[in-house]
Amino acid sequence: MAPTAKPTKKDSKSKQKALVTSKEQDSISKPAKSLKRKETENLDENNDVVALKASRKTKKLKAPTPEPEPSAEEEEQDVAAEDSGENDTHLHGFSTDDDDSSDEEDIAEEEPSTFDVAKLPTIAKDDAIVKRKLEKAKRNPTEDRGVLFLGRLPHGFYEEQMKAYFSQFGNVTRLRISRNKKTGKSKHYGFLEFDSSSVAQIVADTMDNYLIMGHILRCKVIPKDEVHPELWVGANRKWRGVPTEQVVRAAHNKPRTEEEQRRAAKRLLKRQKERKRKLAEAGIKYNLEAVGYKKVKNIKA
Repeated sequence: MAPTAKPTKKDSKSKQKALVTSKEQDSISKPAKSLKRKETENLDENNDVVALKASRKTKKLKAPTPEPEPSAEEEEQDVAAEDSGENDTHLHGFSTDDDDSSDEEDIAEEEPSTFDVAKLPTIAKDDAIVKRKLEKAKRNPTEDRGVLFLGRLPHGFYEEQMKAYFSQFGNVTRLRISRNKKTGKSKHYGFLEFDSSSVAQIVADTMDNYLIMGHILRCKVIPKDEVHPELWVGANRKWRGVPTEQVVRAAHNKPRTEEEQRRAAKRLLKRQKERKRKLAEAGIKYNLEAVGYKKVKNIKA
């Protein structure tokens, strides 16, 4: 057998050098690969952002979808509903085109009621307990009268409606709704008087905290000692609206005295002089003599 050659020192050193170089190359190639990966990831993210922005722009630029046009039958139904609504309802306190605002009879009428009293429930007939109490009070009437305070009255529940509704309990002798002195509008509270104090007490017990047209009524008995002597001033009167338009028109068109006309002419000339001064300061040349006010020497009343 041939003898095997022993490795020399030179061969071992060359092998060690080859191993070191291979490790260095691996260590250099690893960060380079990681950098490439990061670059590719960043590019992918940028591409995603650009794609999102482009999709948003396209969404904004998209034209809105047109709504389906209504058919001829639907249009006719809508027009008929609008016409009927205009004919049937209008704002409370405002006159329609058919009404004549200058007519004195229309002005003298009471405020229009927003509901029908006949549609309200009749407690004195429907409630058996209240009915029994009222029959007993009528069999044993009292000489003194009973006064009630009514609060939180709903809109449209005025003198006529109040008397028509509370007459189901007994004989209403007097009633008064507190109103504004200038406008005449209701303050939503009033006073009611029955010919019997026992009936008034039954009404107070029945109607206190009673819900009527969305309002919870306050109904309390006023003792005799606390009834004001001027409480019934203006009671049982038909309320008449104040014709403000006629009052203002009459005040504007009334004949003026010579002194009043002279003061009015002086005031107009003073205003005209002030306008001329402002125009001159602004550098505007305008002749007001042709269209302006002139001083009148002899004023006839």
